[in-house]
Order: sequence, then C-alpha cells, then structure tokens
Amino acid sequence: MSKKVRIGLIGTGMMGLEHIRNIKLIPEFEIAAYADPTAQSRDWAKGMIGESPVSIAEYTDPRDLLKDRSLDAVLIASPNHTHADILDHALPTGLHILCEKPVCSQVDDAERIAAAAAQRESVFWVGMEYRFMPPATRFVGDVHGGRVGRLVMMSIREHRFPFLNKVGDWNRFSRNTGGTMVEKCCHFFDLMRLTVQSEAVRVYCSGAMDVNHLDESYGGERPDIIDNSYTIVDFANGVRAMLDLSMFAEGSASQEECVAVGDKAKLEVMIPPGELIFSPRIPLGAPKQVTRETISVDPTILAAGSHFGATYYQWAAFRDAVLGNGPVQVTAEDGWRAVAIGAAAEISAKEKRVVDMTELSGKSRLTGSRAL
Repeated sequence: MSKKVRIGLIGTGMMGLEHIRNIKLIPEFEIAAYADPTAQSRDWAKGMIGESPVSIAEYTDPRDLLKDRSLDAVLIASPNHTHADILDHALPTGLHILCEKPVCSQVDDAERIAAAAAQRESVFWVGMEYRFMPPATRFVGDVHGGRVGRLVMMSIREHRFPFLNKVGDWNRFSRNTGGTMVEKCCHFFDLMRLTVQSEAVRVYCSGAMDVNHLDESYGGERPDIIDNSYTIVDFANGVRAMLDLSMFAEGSASQEECVAVGDKAKLEVMIPPGELIFSPRIPLGAPKQVTRETISVDPTILAAGSHFGATYYQWAAFRDAVLGNGPVQVTAEDGWRAVAIGAAAEISAKEKRVVDMTELSGKSRLTGSRAL
C-alpha cells in the first residue's frame, strides 16, 4: 500500500486522545475523520490532532463516519455499552477495525461479534494494550520459552487509582461497563490466557465496592462497581491464576505486577519501572541466585500514553496486520473470552460462589486447552 492508511476515530474522550497521540507516531497512518456525540470531546480531538496536511471530517454520529468511503480503518473507543451497536454497523463495511476493550460489555454480544468477525477478510483487532507493554511482552515470551520450567501458578496484581471521571459518568454503573471485572480486568484475564495457553474452566471472585464512590450520586443513583477483589481462575491445563485488584492503592510503587511460578523458577515483572526479576529454585540453604533486568521504553513512546508504551506498540502491530506484514495478535474471539471470564467473576462476586464457565454462553466452546 503506497498511500497512507486513513483512519476514522469513533469516541474521542480520554482513551481516544491517547490513541490520537500514538497514531501520530506511526508514519503509515493518517487521521482522516472522527465522530463523537459530545462537542467537548470533538474539540479535544481537534486540538490533539492539530495541523494536518489532509482535511479531517467531523461527525456527531458514528454511523455517518462509517459511511465515509475514503477511510481504510476505524478505531472504536466509545463507551463500552455502545460497542455492540457500533460494531453491528462497522462489520459489514469491510473497514479494518481496532475496537477498544472490552469488545462488548455483555457476553452474548461479544460472542456474536466474535462469530461475525471470524467471517471477515479485513483485520479485526481488540485493544488489549497490556499485552504490548514491553516488560509484559518479555515476561510472556520468557514463560513460553521455558524459563520457569513447567508453568504451575500465575498471579497478577494491579494496585492503582480509582476509576477516572468520564463524559456523562457512564463508567460508574455496571450496566454500562459490564462491571469492573469486565471493564477493567478483561485486560488481565486476556494476559492470563496468553501466558497460560489454555482456557478458563471455573472462576471464583470475592469482591465489592468498599472504599470508592460511596458518597457519589448520579440522578439519585449510587454507583455499583467493584473497587477491590481477589479472583482465582482455574485453567483446563491445570494452571491456576489469581488477580489481586485494589483501586484505592494509588501510592503503590508499581501499578502492575505479574508473577509466574514453574517447577524450575519464578519470574516477576514490575510495571513501572519495568523490572524483570528471575529467581531459580535452589537447594535448601544454598545462596539465592536472583537476577534483575530493567526493560526500557523509549521516552517519546512513554510520553504518548498512560500504558507504559503499550498503545504505541499495539498500533505498530495493527499497522503490520493491515499492511499484510504480520498476524492479528488479538482477535475478536480473544476479546469475547476475556469478557466471559470477567462476567463469570462478576457473577461469582455477587452470588458468592464458584462459576463454571459452561454456565455462560458458548458453553463447551468457552473451555478446553489450545495453543496460542
């Protein structure tokens, strides 16, 4: 493809602006249109895009943008609960699609979209940025390469700040987000699947809204989103994984920590600062042989987003897929399966029980091991 890939943006709020900053770093791309029903968000986009050598179309309705035949690809970064309807209109266009996580807020919609996307020739990519944080990418590669031996246990800790304020306060209610375990944590369930190389068979989550949003009210309605939880996921190949989430721990030294323990060694990664810690097993009483390595990220790329460089590297991989130079690394099925685990965790937390993945839509298709 000699001409630049013309991209339309649907949703130009907080995450949409991060995507704009990173798209501008990819020379093969040009932003050609954006759509958002909120005037302030459109103004943010216009200011972030700045001067452009091409005219940029502005729309209030995403469906109008999707009719723009000059476009090659579209980013969907609108609120979670709008994804299903937008995708129903986007899939028939033939445009290459990058849809922010979660692919849909409800499992049935996510499964339906995954089935439709599998029939397309154009790229369909789900925005699971955490896969593309360079330290996390290295962590997964080392586990797959056998550095810890046979993987037995995996854990992820995210101790972070509360949910930010979004346009219209849509992210304060589970009916819009799918719930915290879908909206926020699908990233981590995706990372678990990627690392473990198997499918979830059962989920147990203990979680609640204990600290954040207790004094908030929107139209007389109180938020209902989990702000802390422990989630255990059993995988078909016998590996067990755990997610430790706190959204009132903004003073933590590292926001994300991933740990893989195998029969030969333990591997940890801390983000930030991107430190990889390797601890092989030793005879009892022998000196420890811990090694540490920092995975660096270009400062310009770090400054373009809040995901430790991941948004840029994801767009670079998406570019390669669009141009035929690389595979689709995060499929609609990946997005659906991550949503399903998150939905199971939401059910588990509310009903205080273990949830078998066959209870969700897709039944047997949601379980079973497979190679990635």
